[in-house]
Amino acid sequence: MAPSKSRQRALARAKHERQIARRAAAARRRRQIQASVAAGLAVIAVVVGIVWAVGGFDSSKKSTTNASDDCAWTPIPATGTVKDVGRPPTTGIAKTGTSTMTITTNQGVVEAQLDRAGAPCTVASFAHLAGKQFFNETKCHRLTTQGIYVLQCGDPSGTGTGGPAYKFPDEKVPTAPSAAPSASAAPSANLYPAGTLAMANSGPNTNGSQFFMVYKDGSALSPNYTVFGKITKGLDIVEKVAAGGVNPGNSPTDGEPKTAVTIQSLTVAPTPA
Repeated sequence: MAPSKSRQRALARAKHERQIARRAAAARRRRQIQASVAAGLAVIAVVVGIVWAVGGFDSSKKSTTNASDDCAWTPIPATGTVKDVGRPPTTGIAKTGTSTMTITTNQGVVEAQLDRAGAPCTVASFAHLAGKQFFNETKCHRLTTQGIYVLQCGDPSGTGTGGPAYKFPDEKVPTAPSAAPSASAAPSANLYPAGTLAMANSGPNTNGSQFFMVYKDGSALSPNYTVFGKITKGLDIVEKVAAGGVNPGNSPTDGEPKTAVTIQSLTVAPTPA
């Protein structure tokens, strides 16, 4: 029997109401999803803003920070004149302020201010070696008295070929004023003035323990040597040694000093604030 018209209307109304309810539920779900997405995007935007504000996307800044945090010590076999006393730490290196180096010699005491900001790895290396008494009872093996005015020390073998069982990169190297780029490595009259402390090396990035003290202006040195400090007391002692000249040998102006200089002790301490 066919349903009555009222029954048909009731069924149609119920169906319509179910459709309205389904559409309303779907709309609520869409709004919930949209709200969740919007909230997520807002959080991401806040995080990105914070990271940007602190320089998290500055690749050059990140690279510089990483580079300054580390010191690279390349091992060298401990054979012949190479003396192994371990290697300094690679991180946690002081990169601000100065340290005081005291060199007690048989000729007197030389004091120097070391530049932790400009040459942090070099200063860290000296602090490490000094703590191992690496320099104690070693002689300054080379004096130059013409063209280059330096007294060179720091080799425990006293031969000019010795050092620690590691090497490390150059740091604070002077820049030579020159119009021609090819001339940037040429000797200059006073890149290393009197009182300068700099690292001796056998080529780029071969620093070890040997260093030189400049006792007179006008050294015609190429800008290839890390400057890590300056003499604050006792330069007159180095001048006196230089005045004594060089022992007879292959060169009358470059060799072992006539006035023997022995480093009895070398210490490195932070300069009080």
